[in-house]
Amino acid sequence: MTAHTSKDPLHGVTLEMQVNALVARYGWNELSKIININCFKNDPSVKSSLKFLRRTPWARAEVEALYLDSLSDDATEEPDVLAFNPWANSRITKS
Repeated sequence: MTAHTSKDPLHGVTLEMQVNALVARYGWNELSKIININCFKNDPSVKSSLKFLRRTPWARAEVEALYLDSLSDDATEEPDVLAFNPWANSRITKS
């Protein structure tokens, strides 16, 4: 029996995980500039943000879209990290 794989990129990712990831990446100040929501501006906390986002579909959609966008930004940065060559700046010169 094969495991079911979902094509939904948000499958298994809770709203709390999304908010925590965005706060870790951008911080509350920058996040409030990107998404103009008062729960990110005035005395922000994960708990109050989750309460608002669960009741407000358009705000939740904004957060999910930014989260997905930040994932695609991370994916484009990975090839540079993988291509890093620690020996490129070696002091040993070949003759």
